[in-house]
Parts: sequence; structure tokens; C-alpha cells
Amino acid sequence: MVKASSKLPRLGDLELAVLEHLWSADDADVHETHAAVGKKRGISPNTVGSALERLHRKGLVSREKVSYAYRYRVVLDRERFRARKVVEAAGGVEALGKRGLLAAFVDLIADSDEGALTELERLIQAKREDSET
Repeated sequence: MVKASSKLPRLGDLELAVLEHLWSADDADVHETHAAVGKKRGISPNTVGSALERLHRKGLVSREKVSYAYRYRVVLDRERFRARKVVEAAGGVEALGKRGLLAAFVDLIADSDEGALTELERLIQAKREDSET
């Protein structure tokens, strides 16, 4: 599993397509993933299987042996994955505070959606309570 403090690994187009499929399907084996992603790309099931194996080694998917095949599941939900990509693009968590991006983000939320600002406050409070236990 990819730690929250570590950088996400670099991914190719096929790996991203496989992740998108797994987020939609919840879990899938190589043949289901090939049917959804590989056929329209004109690639073999082995190529899709290799992409799933790479994602597993990178810690982005877990797998469970069912009968003779593995079933794969994404370990980060789509929203957390995207949020981490945005934070990395901004230069990391430390850069967010140093560059004023966190303040700008809060201002943007406050100006556009009062309900989202309230939800942000709730999430921050819940996170503080979790870290105290």
C-alpha cells in the first residue's frame, strides 16, 4: 500500500485506464479488466495482466487469489488519489502552507460554497479527534 506520506508512483496510460476500471468495478480479474480496457486498445490479456502486476508492486492495488486467478482492488479511492496528485503537483504538503495555497484554497471554498466550508471544518475536526486517540 502507498503510504500517505510517500509520493505516488509514476503511471502510464494503461495503468491509469486499469485504475479507472477498477474504481468503477470495485474489483476485477485480468480477463474482466482486459474486456473493459484491453480489447478496445487492441492489446493482449497478458499485457493487461502485466499492468495489474505493476500496479500491485507499486502498492496501488491489492489482490486476492480466488480459485486459479487473482482479483484486484484499488487501495486508494479515486478522490484520495486525485487529491494526492494535486498536492504533489503543487509541490507537496509543505509547499501548500509555505506558498499560501492552503489559504487560497480555503478562500476559494468560502467564496463559492458555504456548505463545503462547513464540511471542511467537520473533516478537520474529525481528523483532529482521530489523531488524539
